[in-house]
Formats: sequence, C-alpha cells, structure tokens
Amino acid sequence: MLPKADNSWTWEEAAHLLNRAGFGGSPTEIDQLHALGRTKAVELLLQPTEEIDSTAIPEWATLKRIAEQARERFALIKDMRRATAGMTAEEADRKRRESLQKFQQEERRHGLEAQSWWLDRMFATQAPLREKMTLFWHDHFATSMQKVKQPALLVQQNELFRKHALGDFKELTHEVAKNPAMMMYLDVQNSRKGKPNENFAREVMELFTLGPGNYSEEDIREAARAFTGYSLNRLTATIDHNKRDWDDGEKTFLGQKGRFDGDGILEVIFQQEQTARFISRKLWEFFAYEEPAETAIDDLAQTFRSSKYQLLPVLREIFLSKEFYSEHCMANQIKCPVQFFVQMLKQLQAPSLPRGYALYVQSQLGQILFAPPNVAGWDWGKAWINTNTLLTRYQIAGFLCKGGSSETTDRDMGQFKGMGGGMERMASANWSGPDYETLVPRASRENLEVMVDSLIQRLFQRKLSGNARESFLAYATEKKGVVFTNQEVAELLHLMMSTPHYQLT
Repeated sequence: MLPKADNSWTWEEAAHLLNRAGFGGSPTEIDQLHALGRTKAVELLLQPTEEIDSTAIPEWATLKRIAEQARERFALIKDMRRATAGMTAEEADRKRRESLQKFQQEERRHGLEAQSWWLDRMFATQAPLREKMTLFWHDHFATSMQKVKQPALLVQQNELFRKHALGDFKELTHEVAKNPAMMMYLDVQNSRKGKPNENFAREVMELFTLGPGNYSEEDIREAARAFTGYSLNRLTATIDHNKRDWDDGEKTFLGQKGRFDGDGILEVIFQQEQTARFISRKLWEFFAYEEPAETAIDDLAQTFRSSKYQLLPVLREIFLSKEFYSEHCMANQIKCPVQFFVQMLKQLQAPSLPRGYALYVQSQLGQILFAPPNVAGWDWGKAWINTNTLLTRYQIAGFLCKGGSSETTDRDMGQFKGMGGGMERMASANWSGPDYETLVPRASRENLEVMVDSLIQRLFQRKLSGNARESFLAYATEKKGVVFTNQEVAELLHLMMSTPHYQLT
C-alpha cells in the first residue's frame, strides 16, 4: 500500500484534492471540504450522495426515442427506394441526399446538445469525482460521433461510464465490449465467422486492458475469432449474439485454450497481472503525475487485484497517499481544456455555464466531448499547450471576466449556423460576466494587498513564486482611481488568468 499522508490537512491540500478529483471550486466550497478533514473529504468524493440519474438525459437519447427514430429511418429508406425507382443514378443519388439531410442536421444538433448537457453536469454536479471518472472512461474507451454518427448512442454510453465510474472495472469492460457505440466505432458488428475484424480485439488489449507489448499478433487473431457473431439491434439499441456467425472453434489465447467467445477472452485478460498494473498506472497519471515510481504502481496494482478490480480501493489509496500531496504533484498538472473552462467558471462563481460559448471553447482548445481524435483518446499534459492554444486561453479568460467584451466575433460562432433548435441563439447569447459585487465586495477593495491576496487564493490556491504577486499588486495600484471599479477587478482577474501559473492545477 502507498505510504499515507499524515494527519495534517491544509487548505491548499483540500483545494488540490477538489481540483484533481473534480473540477475545482470556489473558496467557500474548498472551506467546506477542508472542514471535514482529509479522510472524510476523500470519502465524500468516493461515495457521493447525489443520485446518478439526478440529471435526466436529453429526450432524444432515451431508448424509446432511439427506437422511434430507427423506425422513422427505415420508413424513409423504404419510401426513398420507391420514389427513386426509374430515376437515373444521378437523380436517385441527389434525391437520397436531400432525404437524408434532415436526419444529418438533427444529428449535428443533437451532438452539440449532448456536449452542453455533459458540460452542465460537470459544472453543477455534487458528485465531482464520479463526473471526472466519467471523463476518464470516455478517454479510455474512446468513441467518436464522427464515426458513430448517432449522438443518442454516445449519450447512452456516457451513462454506462457514469454507472460504473467508481465501481467494477471488469464489469465495465464486459459491458463496453457489447456497447452499441463501441461496436460501431470498432466495427465489431461486421465481424463474422471466417471474416473476423481485428479492430476491437487489438484495442481491447493494447488500449483498454494490457497495454502494448503484452500480447502477440496471434493473440489478436485468436481474440478476433472470439468476437464474431455480435450484431446491433437498432430498434432496441441492444446487442445480439448470432451463434451461426460466431467462430465456435478452439482458440489459443495468452497461453490458454478454449472455445472462447468475447466474454471468455475478457476473462483470460483479467487473469493477467498486467491488467491491474496498466489501469493503475493510467489512474495515477490521470489524477497525479506522469512517470510514477514502479514501486507505487506495484502497490496500487496489488490493491486492484485484491479488490477484484473494484475502483474505490485504488482511488482511496491514491487520494490518501503522501505522494499525492507532494510538491512534485501539487500545482504541476496542465489543465485539460474542459478542466480549464469548468474550473474557471466555478472560481468566478458563475450561476451557470455560457452554453454556446462552452461549445466554442471546446473546438478552439482541442477537446471536443464525444469526439476524441482517435481510439487512443486525447494526448494529455504538454500536448494541451502550444502558442495558439495558450493565446486562446487568455482570450477565453478575457471573455468570461469582462462579460463577453473580448474579441469573440460572429465569425467564431459560425460553426453553429444552420443547426436550428435555438443553437445559433445559444451560441451567441450574451454573457454578462461574474457578479463582482459578490465576488470582490467593495469593502475588500480598500486594501489592495488584501484584495490581491484573496484573488490569488481564489484562482491559484497557493503562494506564487517569483514576482507574480508583485506584478499583480503593481497593476492594481496603477489602475486604482477613487474606487477600484468592477471593470478594474475584471481586468485584474484577466491578467491573473493570463499567466503560465493559471494553466496548472
């Protein structure tokens, strides 16, 4: 077991825990977590009281609506075939495109609404670790609407991740293997006896369980044979297994022989010690830092195996460990775009997300929910930052601090044109900015040093090295007139957020 942190419990450590195990919070929220003490704070995050279904999924993503839409599509295809009979190939193709355009526009709109729905959950949830782990699983078991093309199936998958977010990794993996979105993304539904598709068989080992170098090409071929015969029922969004299309012959996989189906292959995978090591490492790197000591992974993997792949014991060990609160770990992780945006709004105590602008932020910073770049998910860490994205982060901070007065134009929102359903209005809706009278009360502005220190605590949750504090104080002194106005508070906050320090959490 990892060495535990001692009984001391600082406000900065509470902030660190809330940032990494969630999406940050206001000073008041950090105060509340700090008052619990380390152990109770961790348990509150691990075992939230908020119900999983406290936020309903969009109506169009329900199983009932998925079935209705499938029937509508089947009827459209049937009508289209009748309508195009006797047409030239060119005329028929044009007619098909026109008929499908309505559904394509609806899918694009639903994709944007799904992103807003999930961002709203991240911002408002009282179970931040569960939502952070849902993001982890979305990256780990990456699928994208660009190939799946049915946002409703991705929302259903998102609910699956949330259901198992803090539960049984083995059970989650079995369910993902039969998840409609995953099957469509990795072509499992096209895999038949005699013509197995190796996509899922490869990724389930390389990316989902064992990691590279822990299996052979022959293992991939044998596993692909096992994952044959599965098909998607589009009316029920469920998976059927057709025994006639399944290769029921004997297979040799990771040294074991048997007439394995997909579930049998996964059972063999979970007998391998490397599975626990691979996931333990990914969890540590997601919540703490990259390139951990191998002894730390040994400890976490032992806990994971002993608990039969339950996630709570591993997460508890991470968040109570001495190393998680070390100088090397705290304030040393580059915020991913979603973290950057949601945490900023929590610190500004915004009443809600500027939903349309949130969609713009994703596209500009390179982390679009439900659309990771490939099956390996996003690149993390330093990959989030380059000259362009850093400048864009500064502009986004300006937009949020100054009530939308920064250089965000209609051209930037052009991607939402034509989406219908109020998306254009949502994208261009006015953002009035934070309530600075509450955020920074007038009385607190009389002493600039006190005001600057309180804002540093709010935004950075730590003392800043170098001349950062002095530069903030000098800026405030230069700007102050008879009173320190809301506009000047906004400009000071924007300056603070436009620093390298603010990109770290």
